[in-house]
Amino acid sequence: MRQVRTIRYRQIADELRSRIDAGAFGSARVLPSESDLSAEYDASRVTVRKALEVLRDEGLVASRQGFGWFVAGDPVRQSLGRLGTIEQQLADSGATPEQRIVGFGFVKAPRRAKEVLGADTVLRVVRLNLADGAPFAKVTVWCPEALGSAFSRDQLERASFLELLDVPLGGATQTIGAGACIGADAELLGVPVGSPVLECERVTRDAEGQAVLLSQHVFPAHLTEFVVDLPVADASISPSGLRLVE
Repeated sequence: MRQVRTIRYRQIADELRSRIDAGAFGSARVLPSESDLSAEYDASRVTVRKALEVLRDEGLVASRQGFGWFVAGDPVRQSLGRLGTIEQQLADSGATPEQRIVGFGFVKAPRRAKEVLGADTVLRVVRLNLADGAPFAKVTVWCPEALGSAFSRDQLERASFLELLDVPLGGATQTIGAGACIGADAELLGVPVGSPVLECERVTRDAEGQAVLLSQHVFPAHLTEFVVDLPVADASISPSGLRLVE
């Protein structure tokens, strides 16, 4: 009886497909490196890459330079057109938002927080933001002691600073850059150390222009997209509402 020869890379693709369907790669959806998969399946990296390319052609996985392979899916999209909470945007899109406080306390203001907020002591809150149970951001917020003393840890697990602040808000400035994930953040977000992240700093001001919040956000680059609406405006070298930061 003639035996049908199993092509090795297709066999690996089948096994990886089953693992993806079973949710074996965790909430951050990151696959092991090609080198690790090569050792696991006792196959060359060329064979492993061909298997991954089969899954990519099926739309199951994707890759990013400097990051590796991950399970494909819709990223968390955030609109930068207005001041609001990502939790509300997620809820509006049908996702279930959640925030877990992993650090809460009054501390001596670090240099950047003192520079922005003009306070010597600040409330520092570190939280992990999740969408449908999957982490998508690590956020650190500093608030002047005079304002932060009104908040409890329990309150901030249920609502955001923007919802709790008892001052009229005038707007915010958000700066977005690229970086590499450090150890502590990588552990929280479930991504490899050194993987690409988007790093955002937001300064929120009251109606009189005084800074009331400084927040720093770390987003895994493979899970995040920022969306900006660009209205028609007078001819300019840069898009309306955006400016380049050198």
